[in-house]
Amino acid sequence: MKDYTELSCLQLDALREIGNIGAGNAATALAQMVQAKIDMSVPEVNILPFDDVPKLVGGADVPVCGLYFAVSGSITGSILFMLPIERANLLVDMVLGRNNGETAAGISGDLEASVIMEVGNIISGTYLNALSCFTQLRLLTSVPALATDMAGAILNGVLAQVGGVVDDVLVLKTMFTREDRDIVGHFFMMPDSESLSTILQALGVNC
Repeated sequence: MKDYTELSCLQLDALREIGNIGAGNAATALAQMVQAKIDMSVPEVNILPFDDVPKLVGGADVPVCGLYFAVSGSITGSILFMLPIERANLLVDMVLGRNNGETAAGISGDLEASVIMEVGNIISGTYLNALSCFTQLRLLTSVPALATDMAGAILNGVLAQVGGVVDDVLVLKTMFTREDRDIVGHFFMMPDSESLSTILQALGVNC
């Protein structure tokens, strides 16, 4: 099994460029959706062991909002967009033009859930489109599943969906900005080990 946890500068640059293109396209789509400017950026890109994922959101016991997609086509794997509940509430406020803290009861209503699902759809779709353009791979996603729970419980649910085997995770730290408000979430792409090798090889930066 290859170790992808230490990527070369070339590999990180290629993945970061794809993330930035996806973020730019997602920002345009979000701005059109809400009729207001929302910027997105991907300040950090890395590949980490799956076991390190909870640390990125504050620990396995942190309540989070997670949006899950299955990936098929030229590769197989999963996508998880995840952010702490309070950040998800602020993201809903941002998208709907509410004051900070107005969405305070969690992602429980249909409107709030639809906002998170649409944002997740936009992020996953624009990122996969950018990745597909760079690699010429055919990438498809399933209908998303939304859950609010502890980070560890959601990750265990992901493991159950993929048969209990996820070695490495491609992480894109995603920052949303509207006016003076910044919200950070994490976009995780979890291809199987063979698919991750396929992606890097298609980019011309295989280990």
